[in-house]
Amino acid sequence: MRKSLSLALVAATAAATFGLTSAFRTAAPQAAQFMQVTTVESIIPGGLGRSRMIVTNPDGTQKLDEMENFYSMTGINFANIQKNEAQILARLTQLESEGWHLERVTTGVQSPPASGGGGIYMTRYLLKK
Repeated sequence: MRKSLSLALVAATAAATFGLTSAFRTAAPQAAQFMQVTTVESIIPGGLGRSRMIVTNPDGTQKLDEMENFYSMTGINFANIQKNEAQILARLTQLESEGWHLERVTTGVQSPPASGGGGIYMTRYLLKK
């Protein structure tokens, strides 16, 4: 009887020890992945500029999509701005459905003093998974 009680006590101690060490063992945290979407929209009168959306994937590969320019021959083109808005929202919605989450948005305008009002409007969308 004493031998079976000792064996049961050893088994219980081993099980408890295994349970405690298993409870504190955690999987290594997975490193976050980042993706960047950059939009460069032309502010050059006459529609002469080039506007693009650049998507930089976590592996460094890039995809380049054309966008509309802010100005046409007659001045600011609100239809082009609406098309760009729809294109940006569609891309961000697609990426969100793939598990990417918007981490940060950074904007900037570059307009050289001698440009006569020309330049670019750039927005960077940093996404995290």
